[in-house]
Amino acid sequence: MPVFINIGFGNLVSSSQIVAVVSPDGAPVRRLIQNAREQQKVVDATQGRKTRSVIVTASGHIILSALVCDTIAKRLSAQPGAASAADTLQDRRENIE
Repeated sequence: MPVFINIGFGNLVSSSQIVAVVSPDGAPVRRLIQNAREQQKVVDATQGRKTRSVIVTASGHIILSALVCDTIAKRLSAQPGAASAADTLQDRRENIE
């Protein structure tokens, strides 16, 4: 059964698809967002608010959220059986590679 994480304003993402949650401040992340926009793989879930975190999914989609990274990480780690958000994300990255 899929577990969904609330990323703000009633928007949900399947936790099994999340590869990384990063801050949008750095230039590499901005380039990642721009490249994804060109490929039409950006989902803007900010509802017009400032983007405070960027979620990278296993399918290559980029999801923009108005919640800070720590909030999303806490929600990921609150899943039953999850060790910590960092461990959970690292395990998912290893499974994809």
